[in-house]
Formats: sequence, structure tokens, C-alpha cells
Amino acid sequence: MGATTVTRSLEAPFRGAGGIRTDITATVRYFAAAKAAAGTATETMTLPGGTTVADVVAAVAADHGEALARVLGACSLLLDGRAVHDRDEPLPDGATVDVLPPFAGG
Repeated sequence: MGATTVTRSLEAPFRGAGGIRTDITATVRYFAAAKAAAGTATETMTLPGGTTVADVVAAVAADHGEALARVLGACSLLLDGRAVHDRDEPLPDGATVDVLPPFAGG
């Protein structure tokens, strides 16, 4: 499964100085069951500035359907390598969001 480039248009775009829309780019990486449910390992998104982690999760769930939505309910998320504790956190430009389903083993 290869990388996919996706352009999103989310509601309430952020307007930067002078009313100019400020877009950011983010990469979403899926692992294990999330990768299987999404049908891809990675997708790159162009999003309006001010987009939150929760906005990204909602967008990918809507795009990839019920199977991914179910997996996302049990996933942990990393934003640029650190655990996400507040999904209302805005994404910086160039962010990477990792979707990590629960892992079993021992």
C-alpha cells in the first residue's frame, strides 16, 4: 500500500493576517489495523491553518468509512512523536500524526 495525497477543505478555515487563508500540510501515518482499515500506510493532507487533531481524525474517518472509524475509537495518536492528550490541539505546518491501534503481545 502506497502513499496517497489528499486535499481537504475543512469548515471554518483560519484566516491569517490580512484575511489571507493560511494552509498547512500534515502527514497521517497508519499502523497495523488502522493501516488495513484505511487502505493506505500514509496520506498527506493540505488543511486550513488552525486545523486540530480532532478535525483530522474526523476527516479521515469520513473519508475511509466505518471500518477506520471503529479502529480510530480505540487508537492512540502521536503528534510529531509525542502522545496526544488533547485532540483540540492545532496542528503545526508539516505535522505528522501517527494512528496507533492497541497492540497485544508480551
